[in-house]
Amino acid sequence: MSKFAVPKRDLSANSNVARSNWMITKLCREGRMGEARQVFDGMCERDVITWTTVITGYIKCAMVEEARRLFDRVDSEKNVITWTALVSGYIRLNRIKEAEWLFYKMPVKNVVSWNTMIDGYARNGKTDLALDLFERMPERNVVSWNTIITALAQCGRIDEAKRLFEGMPERDVISWTAMVAGLSRNGRIDEARVLFDRMPGRNVVSWNAMITGYAQNNMLDEASLLFERMPVRDMPSWNTMITGFIQNGELSRAWKLFNEMPQKNVISWTAIITGYIQDGQSEEALKIFSEMLLAIEVKPNQGTFVTVLGACSDLAGLREGQQVHQMISKTAYQDCAFVVSALINTYSKCGELGIARKMFDDGLTSHRDLVSWNGMIAAYGHHGCGREAIKLFNEMREFGVLPNDVTYVGLLSACSHAGLVEEGLKYFDELVRDGSITVREDHYTCLVDLCGRAGRLNEAFDFIKRLGTKPSASVWGALLAGCNVHGDLNIGKLVAKELSEVEPKNAGTYLLLSNIYASAGKWREAAKVRLKMKDNLLKKPPGCSWIEIGKRVHVFVVGDKSHHQSELICSVLCDLHAKMKKVLYVPNDNDLIVDEEFLETQELNWQKLR
Repeated sequence: MSKFAVPKRDLSANSNVARSNWMITKLCREGRMGEARQVFDGMCERDVITWTTVITGYIKCAMVEEARRLFDRVDSEKNVITWTALVSGYIRLNRIKEAEWLFYKMPVKNVVSWNTMIDGYARNGKTDLALDLFERMPERNVVSWNTIITALAQCGRIDEAKRLFEGMPERDVISWTAMVAGLSRNGRIDEARVLFDRMPGRNVVSWNAMITGYAQNNMLDEASLLFERMPVRDMPSWNTMITGFIQNGELSRAWKLFNEMPQKNVISWTAIITGYIQDGQSEEALKIFSEMLLAIEVKPNQGTFVTVLGACSDLAGLREGQQVHQMISKTAYQDCAFVVSALINTYSKCGELGIARKMFDDGLTSHRDLVSWNGMIAAYGHHGCGREAIKLFNEMREFGVLPNDVTYVGLLSACSHAGLVEEGLKYFDELVRDGSITVREDHYTCLVDLCGRAGRLNEAFDFIKRLGTKPSASVWGALLAGCNVHGDLNIGKLVAKELSEVEPKNAGTYLLLSNIYASAGKWREAAKVRLKMKDNLLKKPPGCSWIEIGKRVHVFVVGDKSHHQSELICSVLCDLHAKMKKVLYVPNDNDLIVDEEFLETQELNWQKLR
């Protein structure tokens, strides 16, 4: 955004006004707006610099309403800097209509005013309005050209951006860099490199733009070579390479580079933590987070907390999640919608649905955004509380919050897990008819899962066949799981064939088909599927579960007897299995009569385990 500022040298004729202006400027720079306003109110005489300084100070502190009240006073003195400052303040808050109204009311505009409004349109995705304003400018500078070229490149109109770039009367390093970044972002990496090599002068941002382009286009070796050639590297240079490696699944290279960094910031740490979580190493990610906390010069930010809470969710680590929650409660991020949503998700995944709902309810209704509502609906879905999810969904709409694609994924999933077939079908139909929300693969998967769980397999299969796009592995997988539950061999074979073409190396497909054959008593066919799986060198990862007792986590893997109390555990399980067979069911009372001696025995065994 174009910068605006009051003159560095106070040109006030009155020395008393000049001294007061100096004091107000100092207080505004320090963010002490209350004291600055006291000095302002106590002045017998003010000039345009006084008014502009206080109004600009309010805007920089995001107090645009106070700025506007001062601006609208009948005795206020305003010039083009004052007007432009207020326009910029509204743009910062994405209040583009108010900024636009002020801009067109301005009695005098300079090139900074025009640039500010063009940038405002661009930031709010109104590229055509930005371009129209650029073409109507009575005077342009290099900032004007750079702003519109960047706006066009960012929305994919790269040919228009290139045409303007080639017609520029003069270019600076920002012009060249904007064009290199735009070409790279739009997949035209070779053209970007040609332009990069033609640059009359480069700065570190130019190098970073080209490296980012290579990384985004999965050309990591080229990015790495360019990185090695850089005359000067800054923190974003290192972070760009690390992020590029992570995004392309090169975690080991990212980790090596991370350890070579001369200095790390919060972006570096968050990126590497994210990489380990994406690689399924959430426990290792938490260890790295612990190392980060020991780095005195680095403090976690919103992104770090959201990422780390994701790791806690993956591990169902309630204790770790609570510790992170305690850290968050001492920061400014405790009321951030994304952080609150991540906490709701963590507590939900750890089985603490009550705490998750309390966190949601504790937030003022006016401060709940779509992310918070979606998080709570998804939490209910995760626990199979379909009715509660539907109730919350209806409350959300009553409060005027419009659902998005994520909302419907959570709602449809909740209906599926709770067996609410008709409700799920109704909401899916509502989603399709809405028109403003793009129906995604996740929605199709939820619908197939909904029908599959309810045994409506033919209906689900017909729906998949009617899809206009090629079904993904998740869609076929949901139907195959339904065939396994309901023992439908005919549809199961068809689905397994389709799924093996989409994901030929997925061992789960073979296992599910084998189980379907076994359920139908076709042991020979089940054995053949297992042999085919073995011939293809496919192996399903062993099942794993864990439980936390007395602040210690006990991990159990299928077939593993390494636990120091494995004999006692197996004895308890065998006893449990035998006793369960003796449990009597009373249809009239819907109760289970359990042998009291059995319960006492289990309690003693659990005491030994503790």
